[in-house]
Formats: sequence, structure tokens, C-alpha cells
Amino acid sequence: MTSRIQSATPGEQQGEQATGQAPYPTAAGSVSGRQNGRASAAGVGPRQGAGVNPASLDELHETARRIAANVERVLVGKPDVIRIALVTLLAEGHLLVEDVPGVGKTSLAKALARSIDCTVSRIQFTPDLLPSDVTGVSIYNRQSGGFEFRPGPVFANIVVGDEINRASPKTQSALLECMEEHQVTVDTSTYHLEEPFMVIATQNPIEMEGTYALPEAQRDRFTARVSIGYPDQQAELAMVDEHAGHNPLADLEPVSDRDSVQRLIETVRAVHMSPEIRRYAVDLVSATRQVPEIRLGASPRATLQLVRAARAQAALSGREFVVPDDLHTVAVPVLAHRMVLTTEAHAARRSATDVVRAILHRVPVPQGSSGTNHR
Repeated sequence: MTSRIQSATPGEQQGEQATGQAPYPTAAGSVSGRQNGRASAAGVGPRQGAGVNPASLDELHETARRIAANVERVLVGKPDVIRIALVTLLAEGHLLVEDVPGVGKTSLAKALARSIDCTVSRIQFTPDLLPSDVTGVSIYNRQSGGFEFRPGPVFANIVVGDEINRASPKTQSALLECMEEHQVTVDTSTYHLEEPFMVIATQNPIEMEGTYALPEAQRDRFTARVSIGYPDQQAELAMVDEHAGHNPLADLEPVSDRDSVQRLIETVRAVHMSPEIRRYAVDLVSATRQVPEIRLGASPRATLQLVRAARAQAALSGREFVVPDDLHTVAVPVLAHRMVLTTEAHAARRSATDVVRAILHRVPVPQGSSGTNHR
């Protein structure tokens, strides 16, 4: 069953995957993005009669601005992390927040959940948690003489999974069907989950005691992974001044609702992606399967989620079409956590993030005119 989020830990965070952008575009940037979209490749501008309504982009910008400002009250000094969280939400994906304890992973998840007026549930993953504790269970009703299904906490619009890698792989696998197919199967009966549906999971680094590595199949179902990181001194000082004697989550009110978010998702689906950019996305993902340092490359599911995330990134930038920069912005959060490096790469201290960035430099960008005004 579902409930509103009530508690949180203090937030002190910094993003590993820096995008170099604010969490949402300014109003002026939104207009100029639609009217003067600088395409860095041929054919990446909007097609004739593109289906995105300018009013819908305005609504998306304003809603994203409110949500980002709300989350930033809790997550001080982390605009890049907030932006990736918004991209994941609008891309109909799931977010994995991975970092050491105490940097605000749960605060980010709860702040985003509380910013939207929808059903929210929280699951504290522990080693003794069972799959039925996540999905629900059928219970025999003596009065009716039959079994009744009691839904678990996964039946909510936003599910916050705290320390997901402290549960056993058996329990972690209970989320596989939920995350991919938005449904739960219990005792041969299938129950559909409400839209929108998003899992925001936190995990400690797998080297820490009492944790289990997430199975590759589950990591692949997370659209993006972010690391909060330690705050800079100025942000940490602001956190001490504002949060030491008061929990900012206690006063956080919703600034959007389920129906509004669903409309924004429909807007993102209509963002145009040219054949050249689609081919470029496929080339980027295919390159991860050919690098000697990678034992397991990104899957076709990664290609689909990279495309969805790029569309959301373009919409947040005020454009109704995708350019290569959108793919570059989301490539590391979307691709890095899906790859398994070779032993030699680990020995050379190469990370998946390094490999993705090298691929971005190596794979040719679609060439063509730039700076063209599209009206």
C-alpha cells in the first residue's frame, strides 16, 4: 500500500556526471531554443510540421522549473544531478543514485517524490526482505472462501527503494517485471501499475560491508545512474546554516501532480529525432560492444533509453528536436552503469565513465551546417 513520504536525511550532494547546464532552461532560453535551435549536424533541426506544441514546451519548462527549485531546497548546490533526475522522470525511466552514506541519496529521491502530488511509497531494502514484501501477496479470506491480493509498496506512481543493494538478489529480482513491463504477476494473475511509474533507488558502493552487487539485468533497467558526491565548502556551509536545525523535507509541498507529469511525458514523446541522430545514437551504443576494455557492452534497451533521455534533454532545453549535444549530455549517466569492464581495464584504473567519454570523442558526429535558424 502507498503513503506520503514523511522523513528524510540531510542533503549534501554533488554530481559525478556533470552536464554543465542549469537544472532547467531560463524562460528566455526556452524561447530562443525553439526559434534559434543551433543544430550541430545536418538534418537535426525540426521537421516540417513537427508535432510539439509550443504551449506544451512552455508548460514543460515551467513545471520543470518548479520541481527543480523545490528539490534544490533540499539538495543544495547540485543542479546537474537534479537535471538528470528530471530527464529520467520525463523519459519514463528509473533512476539509480549510487554513492557513499550521508551525501543525500535518499534526500534526492524523497524530494523529487514529494514535489509531485501522486502516490508514493518507500521500501527499505534489507537482507531479510522477501519478494512478496515488494510486489504483494495473495491471502486466503475465510469469509469469502477465496484468495485476495494485497498489493505491495510497488503499487505507487513513485517508488523509493532505499539501499536496494542490501537485499538479496532474489528480492532485487522482484522489481525486474515491474520496472520493464509496469506490471506485477503473482500466482498467475497479472496486475498493471498506474502511469506514470518510476523507481528511484539508492545504493551504497558494492565494496561496503553487507551489500550485494546488483545483477546486470537489473542495472540495465535503470535509465540513468548518478552519483551525488561531496558538496563544495560553500554549499556545505549553506546546508549547515539552513538545515542543521530544521529538516527542509518537512515543509516541502507538491508543485505538480500526476496528470501534469503525464502530459509532459507525452510532450517529450513528440520531440523530433532525425534519422541521422537516430543512427548516431545506435553508433554510440554499438561502439560500447567493440571496445577491448569492455567485457559486456550496452544492450539494445540502452539504445532505446538513450533516445528517450535525449528527447527529454532536448525538451528541457526548450527545443522540439534533438541535436548531438543532447546525446552527449545524457550518454554517461545512461550508458556507464550498464557496462562490465575487463580485468585489464580495472588494473589500468579505467572506469566505465572514461570509456564512454572516449567513445563520444571517437564516434563521428553527423556533419552538416550549424547555426541555422529554424522557425
